[in-house]
Amino acid sequence: MRIAMHLPLLLLYVLLLSFSTASNTDAAHEAIPTNTNNWAVLVSTSRFWFNYRHMANVLSMYRTVKRLGIPDSQIILMLSDDVACNSRNLFPGSVFNNKDHAIDLYGDSVEVDYRGYEVTVENFIRLLTDRWTEDHPKSKRLLTDENSNIFIYMTGHGGDDFLKFQDAEEIASEDIADAFQQMYEKKRYNEIFFMVDTCQANTMYSKFYSPNILAVGSSEMDESSYSHHSDVEIGVAVIDRFTYYCLDFLEHIDKNSTLTLQDLFDSFTFERIHSHVGVRTDLFDRDPSEVLITDFFANVQNVIADDSKLLSISHYHHHKDHIDTARYEYNNNVLNLALGKDTGNYSSPEVDKIMKHVKSTNKLNIDVGSNECSLTFSKQSAVLGMVLMVMIVLFMMRGNNAKATYDLYTN
Repeated sequence: MRIAMHLPLLLLYVLLLSFSTASNTDAAHEAIPTNTNNWAVLVSTSRFWFNYRHMANVLSMYRTVKRLGIPDSQIILMLSDDVACNSRNLFPGSVFNNKDHAIDLYGDSVEVDYRGYEVTVENFIRLLTDRWTEDHPKSKRLLTDENSNIFIYMTGHGGDDFLKFQDAEEIASEDIADAFQQMYEKKRYNEIFFMVDTCQANTMYSKFYSPNILAVGSSEMDESSYSHHSDVEIGVAVIDRFTYYCLDFLEHIDKNSTLTLQDLFDSFTFERIHSHVGVRTDLFDRDPSEVLITDFFANVQNVIADDSKLLSISHYHHHKDHIDTARYEYNNNVLNLALGKDTGNYSSPEVDKIMKHVKSTNKLNIDVGSNECSLTFSKQSAVLGMVLMVMIVLFMMRGNNAKATYDLYTN
């Protein structure tokens, strides 16, 4: 019971500290990612059987973002779709990205939004800028807003400042740059992560000039982008090197991963890719080492708190009279704080981390063994904090099966 009494003291310390630093919270809030929805635009610009690998590239990315939670309603898939049922395919209805045939990329749950001759430069630009007729299906539109993070992946045959669309036309880097600027002016994105796998890929982002765009390409000017390996049964190359090693990295990612885009970029060595991968960061506000992979490749799970003057304790359940651990959770990442059963030291590095986050976010979630406690702070008076702590102490002394919910408002 003596140890359990430390919890109110810790909460009181956190509460009072957050009050004293309320004037500094506005600047801290600006550093929190503001995206509320993530989208993916995945484009294979090639057609014909010998470009099998380009379709495998884009379907591999499609599988990855779906696995990490982005729903089909927020994925736009553009591909020729002429491989799975091609008469030369020994595995009808299937597409593989590895000679071991471990994963059927086509399967039963692929939703292609633009296929065949719908994959054109015009449709791609219209998709980005949302310039459609009124009868265009919503399922084939990029319905983003100023809070949307967009991952755009393109693969095919390209050259200096251009990418071929189905051997019939080309899109220039200036075309994409101007489309991004229209998106910015129309508030259609929060951040864009542009990835392109083609020969001389790095030239495709050289003309970008709109803010909050991060870009990566598979090869420099005058460099080719190479395939990784061929399948003797299929008879052609089944995936490109850049995409292969990108997927090799992403396969170890889950929705709660703390790995960053810089970790991904660091994995692109010349020995692996056989070309010089390029990254453009000058238009992007954040450092890639601070951008989680899941900021673009996974579904958004952030909660945006309002600024109401609400101070609440909810879902507090007391089942035992000792404390095992305290856990602080923010932005879907958990910091496990090992507070010893017999310690009263609240100035440890672990607790200092709590203090730093509470000062910047006014939020604290604590899971104490089988107990649960959730606090949301705002600019409250110290007197109200003292009353709150007294209520917690009295509540914890009621017994092992006690259960209550409190909501305190300031007027």
